[in-house]
Amino acid sequence: MDTSQIESKPIRTSQSGTFLIHLWEDRTRGEQWVPTYDPKVLALVEDDFLRTVSNNAVDSGRRSFEFQALMTGMHRLEFSKRMAWKFTAEDRRVFEVTVLDPPAR
Repeated sequence: MDTSQIESKPIRTSQSGTFLIHLWEDRTRGEQWVPTYDPKVLALVEDDFLRTVSNNAVDSGRRSFEFQALMTGMHRLEFSKRMAWKFTAEDRRVFEVTVLDPPAR
């Protein structure tokens, strides 16, 4: 899949600031969102799953990723929806993260 054709979503934060990304995940089907990013500029500080369907046979819900911005500048954060038995991503989400200098005190 050519990721240059995927529309990116902007995120703005300050250096050392954190931001959340929420994605729907159906684990019953084997879906799993996998982030790709430069660990020198962004740090994954939390990865949480909240099941929203109350059924014994269904395991789907909201996956939340919390990142901390480590360096100023524009950075790319890409999520690929992976299935255990497939070699290619089923879906992608792309974010352009703009990290500004920390606010003056």
